[in-house]
Amino acid sequence: MNADAIVRAAHAGDEKVVVAIDGPAGSGKSSVSRAAASVLGFGFLDTGAAYRALGWLGLDAGAALEEPEAVLAVLDELDYTISLDPDDRWVRVGERDVTHAIREPRVSAAASLVAKVPAVRERFNAMFREMIAETESGIVVEGRDITTIVAPDADVRILLTASPEVRAARRAAELGRPTDASSVAETQRAIGARDAQDRQTIDFMTAAEGVLTLDSTELDFDETVEAVVRLARAAQAAKAAAQTGVEGS
Repeated sequence: MNADAIVRAAHAGDEKVVVAIDGPAGSGKSSVSRAAASVLGFGFLDTGAAYRALGWLGLDAGAALEEPEAVLAVLDELDYTISLDPDDRWVRVGERDVTHAIREPRVSAAASLVAKVPAVRERFNAMFREMIAETESGIVVEGRDITTIVAPDADVRILLTASPEVRAARRAAELGRPTDASSVAETQRAIGARDAQDRQTIDFMTAAEGVLTLDSTELDFDETVEAVVRLARAAQAAKAAAQTGVEGS
């Protein structure tokens, strides 16, 4: 092996890989994406946090978020920053840390309202693409319409889903709620309402061409994370092999 080949081999795992993960509420896409990014040493971008932050700011300002004009006025005032470190997550609006505040149920409802405004999605999508482009290492990006609109050229595109019952149980556990049948049923109704509302904006239940459906109904959390990690590493290896072939030609 000559010196150039040794250098190429040493950096064979350094190729930037973008992993895009879409899916319905309760599918586990956020927690799975974050854990996979940590294992891979990649950045992690939770795109839904931007909509939640906008919804939070709108609620804080007392804006009528049912009105697109009011949403756009709040958008113009949004000073938004987010950590891309999967092991040190935070979200800020101006100087205010809203990491936990944006997870409140009332903010989830507000996020769905602001996401209906096309101009909001356009501006945020441009911001997400810029964040992805500026990341030097690999990155796992999760959220609605990521695989089709935001990052259709991602190296790995996954639609993560599970049965409605499993999604409800996971969301109840995530929110710290009881996981008895009654509580899970209540959570399932809430998820169903969220799905119905979000379907007015995007189709997140059908995998587009080239998007792999990963049904985690029969998988536990660690198995689901490992499935994502395997796909990312396979893509990284393929890019390394292709780069080696180009440099060796």
